[in-house]
Amino acid sequence: MEFLDLPPVARMAGSVRLPGSKSISNRTLLLAALCSGATEIIDLLDADDVERMLEALQTLGVSIERHGKSRAFRVHGVSGRFPVKRAALSLGNAGSAFRPLTAVLALGAGEYRLSGVPRMHERPIGDLVDALRQLGADIRYLGNAGYPPLAIGVRGASTARRVTVRGDVSSQFVSALLMATPLAASGVEIDVVGELISKPYVEITLNLMRRFGVEVELIGAQRFRVPAGAAYVTPGRITVEGDASSASYFLAAGAIGGGPVRVEGVGRRSIQGDVRFADTLAAMGASISSGDDWLEARSGDRLKGIDADFNSMPDAAMTAAVVAVFAGGPTTLRNIGSWRVKETDRIAAMATELAKLGARVETAADWIRVTPPPALKPATIDTYDDHRMAMCFSLASLGGVPIRINDPQCVRKTYPDYFADFRRLAT
Repeated sequence: MEFLDLPPVARMAGSVRLPGSKSISNRTLLLAALCSGATEIIDLLDADDVERMLEALQTLGVSIERHGKSRAFRVHGVSGRFPVKRAALSLGNAGSAFRPLTAVLALGAGEYRLSGVPRMHERPIGDLVDALRQLGADIRYLGNAGYPPLAIGVRGASTARRVTVRGDVSSQFVSALLMATPLAASGVEIDVVGELISKPYVEITLNLMRRFGVEVELIGAQRFRVPAGAAYVTPGRITVEGDASSASYFLAAGAIGGGPVRVEGVGRRSIQGDVRFADTLAAMGASISSGDDWLEARSGDRLKGIDADFNSMPDAAMTAAVVAVFAGGPTTLRNIGSWRVKETDRIAAMATELAKLGARVETAADWIRVTPPPALKPATIDTYDDHRMAMCFSLASLGGVPIRINDPQCVRKTYPDYFADFRRLAT
C-alpha cells in the first residue's frame, strides 16, 4: 500500500489491547537466549524489529519454539555461549536488536558481521564500539568509521574492570553494555559520561536483568557495577507488557477527540517510562484515569500548550508534538536531541510535516516549538520509513480534515495493526 487516506474523525472512543512492548520484547528474547534453562515468553510483540532479533538468535544457534499461532515462545538458553561461531546477521533498522547484539557478540568467542538497511548505517554506534574495545573487543568498521556495518572478531585478553561510555547519544549503548558485561566473567563498572538520556529505558534493562538473576549496583548517579561471576538464569516464565509508546497515540486521541479511550496492557504497575505521557496529557488539560493494567483519557477543558523536558521519553514526545496543533497556545519540547539519530532525523521530519498542517514550527539542535494554526489544513504526510511518524500524524484527522499517510506499512516495525485499531475507535 503506497498510501492510506484517513477521513476526518469526529470522535474517538472505546478500548484497545496494546501489542507487546518492543523494548521489553527484544531485551527479554536476548536475556532468555543468554541464560541457563528454558524461558516461556508470553505476548511477545509481533513486528519487524522483534522478527529481526528472533532470526538473529536462531542463526546463532538458539533453539526457539513457538506455541502454535500464539505469541508465546519457549527459548532454550545457551548459558552465554552461542553455538554458531561464525555468522552474518542482517538486522534491518532495528536498533533494539543491533546495539545489544553488537555488545554480546563482541564479548563472546566468534566472528560475526552485522549489517542493516541504509538508514541503520547512518545511525552512530562509535561510542558503544569504543566502550567494548576497552574490554578487549575486536570490532572493525566495514564502512564509515563510527557507523555500521561491523565486523566482530574473537575478543582479546583484557584486564579492564571499568569502562566509560557517553550517555547523551543513545541509552541503548548503556543498556547494551549492561546486558553484555555479565559475559565478561570479571566484575565491570560502567561509567556514563555526560547526561544519560532516556533513563527509563535503562531502568527497563535493569529490571529485566534482575528478573534473569543479575543484580546491578548503582553507584552514585551514573556508575553501574555488574558483579563478578554474574550469570543469567531463567525466571521460568515472563509476560511482555503492552507497549507504552504505542499507548500514547490512543491516549492522545481520547484527549483530543472526546473519549473516553482506554488502553489495556499498561498502567500504574508498568516498568516503562512512557506511561508518564499520561501526565503530559493531564498537564495539557486532558482528564486521565488509571488502574494497575490500564490507562484512560478523555477530553477536559480545551488543551493548552506546555513547555516541557522530554529527555526521558523521546518517543512519546513525537505524539506530544502533534497534540500541540490542537492546543490553545505554543508548545515547546526540550532535550530531544536524540531525535536526530533515530529512524530518521525526527526534528527535521516533524518540522516539515507539522508545517503542512498549517502550524508554525521553530527548531534547534535539541528542541522544537509548535504554534498551532487557527484551523488545520488537509495534508499528505510523508513518513520517512519511520513508524512513529505514521502513527502520530494519524491524530491530525481529528482536526476535521482528511489526512493521507504515505507508506503506512512502515508501522510494521512495532505495530502492524495500528491503523485497524485506530479506525475501530473512530466514530
